Amino acid sequence: MVDYIDDVKKYASNVNAAAVDAIVKYCGIALKGKDSQFVSMTDPAEVKRVVDGFCAKKLGMAAGPAEAAVRAAGEKMKADRTKHRVTVYYLVAEATGNLGKLTG
Repeated sequence: MVDYIDDVKKYASNVNAAAVDAIVKYCGIALKGKDSQFVSMTDPAEVKRVVDGFCAKKLGMAAGPAEAAVRAAGEKMKADRTKHRVTVYYLVAEATGNLGKLTG
């Protein structure tokens, strides 16, 4: 079992545990799949899925800023070969000031 809070702490200093829990619940069964628990930043279709899914539906973001935020999260995590979906989503929400939309 992955400790998502510890993974997020690699990239964020003050982790909002409630936001991490909300992301885990949002992702649901996708976190059980070997491949679906990670985000492939080199796959344009995967980045588009994150933008169209999480960013648009959960955070209410427009495509342009959402894609920029996803790319920035990927850049921040570039040293890590496995980019956990929960961590990517958290970093996007944090960078765009949308953590409150996850917990409220």
